[in-house]
Amino acid sequence: MVELKGEWKFKIDPDDVGLSQFWYSSNFDRSDWASVEVPDFWDRYSNLSSYDGIAWYYKSFEIERIDKRKKYAIFFGGVDDDCGVWLNGEFVGEHRGYSDEFYFDVTKFLKQGLNELVVMVIDHGGPGGIYKPVAIVEYSEIEDLLKGEFYYKNARKSEEWVKDAIIYEIFPRAFSEKGTFKEIEREIPRLKELGVNVIWLMPIHPIGEVKRKGTLGSPYSVKDYYGINPEYGTAEDFKSLVKTAHENGIKVIIDLVINHTAWDNKLIIEHPEWYVKNDKNEIISPNSDWTDVADLNYDNPELRKYMIEMMKYWVKEFDIDGYRCDVAELVPIDFWNEVRKELDKIKPVMMLAEGSLPEQHLEAFDLTYSWNVYDALARIIRNGHLPSVLDNVLESEKYKFPKGSLRLRFNENHDKPRAVKFFGEDGALVSAFIVNTIPGVPLIYNGQEYGDTTNLSLFEKQVMSRDSVSKRGMKFYSFYKKLFNFRKNSLALRRGEMIKAKTLNDDKVYAFWRKYKDETVLSIANLSTWGVTTKLQIDEVLKKKIKNGKVKFYDVFEDKIGEAKVEDFVNFKLEPFTFKLISVF
Repeated sequence: MVELKGEWKFKIDPDDVGLSQFWYSSNFDRSDWASVEVPDFWDRYSNLSSYDGIAWYYKSFEIERIDKRKKYAIFFGGVDDDCGVWLNGEFVGEHRGYSDEFYFDVTKFLKQGLNELVVMVIDHGGPGGIYKPVAIVEYSEIEDLLKGEFYYKNARKSEEWVKDAIIYEIFPRAFSEKGTFKEIEREIPRLKELGVNVIWLMPIHPIGEVKRKGTLGSPYSVKDYYGINPEYGTAEDFKSLVKTAHENGIKVIIDLVINHTAWDNKLIIEHPEWYVKNDKNEIISPNSDWTDVADLNYDNPELRKYMIEMMKYWVKEFDIDGYRCDVAELVPIDFWNEVRKELDKIKPVMMLAEGSLPEQHLEAFDLTYSWNVYDALARIIRNGHLPSVLDNVLESEKYKFPKGSLRLRFNENHDKPRAVKFFGEDGALVSAFIVNTIPGVPLIYNGQEYGDTTNLSLFEKQVMSRDSVSKRGMKFYSFYKKLFNFRKNSLALRRGEMIKAKTLNDDKVYAFWRKYKDETVLSIANLSTWGVTTKLQIDEVLKKKIKNGKVKFYDVFEDKIGEAKVEDFVNFKLEPFTFKLISVF
């Protein structure tokens, strides 16, 4: 292995001229490029804390000897977000999505002696850059490349209720016309009936007014960590909401925003030393887009103490069940590890990271965001890529994360477009079907259960639609209710092993088994715009369920128990973006 860490050449490309000017060419003049250390986020380089966009990396390296009988790959531990790769002036490949390890075969590009590597990185927001190791590796199997350091470790053990969670994200302002805790409390019985057992409340604190964006400001600009947004109600209203939720078997977590504060948060006046400052000793925003917030500096031990005590306060005083931690990757992992130990002394909690780092699973967090699955579904459903894209993502995840890691699955949230608008109506349903049946913990955003298309701005007053009587509203609500309630009673979906099933049309159809002890569930979906009549392969999983040449089953969405000859059971007719969920007895 040749590790490519250490000094690289680097240049930002804000005007996107690098491709047209051939910055990837061999022997291109890079005398004006800066020297930087890789791996690292470029946000940590001088004067780049707020840069989002395109940047280029260059590294020259020597290969002493190439064995022509062997194959070679360039392996990336992680690039944020997308990248294109050139070796010795030749295009090697491109990768999209920041959370995956990936590799390209470079056998035909690699030379004995001097080699020149160029990487163009496109960052869409937040941290950017080559933030994980890069290496040239000999390989005979993909596993050799994909098994990272965390593959050999175990994730922290989560509570059973965390593993069983069906999370409903609520933006209080948008949840009802009044936008109050009392309105949410009235809906608790409905959410219970729907099958929800955890609600996540987006930030409930007072919102900053200085440098506010929009009319009402973003809830992620927190003015007072110990306060409650008066638009939502009082402390007693919030306590009542939590109590009612608990009485209905629903846990409550709240959004935690501690990477930054509002500009009129009292901490800026009382503790300016707790903030990140520029060369002029001025407090700055985390990046050029988040102008309504000021960046906190976790090098300060007193800031850490304050945040830990604040987090303990909400658990002790309001009996909340945990936190969804905003931009968790921008807050040091050792801080999160310390927080978790303190919270566990009070009660078992759920810690959900808005991040995708494997190390977050070791001590601090129960769940991390699987943006990788969302991106894979987007490529398949919107751009016609093969369903095997999803296999590749899940395989990479298996080798990258500690054993037992729980990933948050979603096809919509407050950072992404409404699923119906983004995927189309049928695409929204089939993508929701996938994220609820592959291993992980599913998330639904308020209004999604009605197929809502209302664009809920973070900065203005917009209310989700509750159109339960329209054709789409009834269709979506019925889908989620059947799916969630089956999931609540299915250990196979909540705990089971995922085993790929083969069909005659795997270029369009995605099929897999979920198996836990004696329970076996089949998920099969047409992820293409073409209708297909396909046949399921009779594999070892199915063979064990065949009795006297027949299969007994329950069709979840048709709510029908049946028995069929094997030849009849394995034949499926699937219209574009349709699916079946079948429990086999």
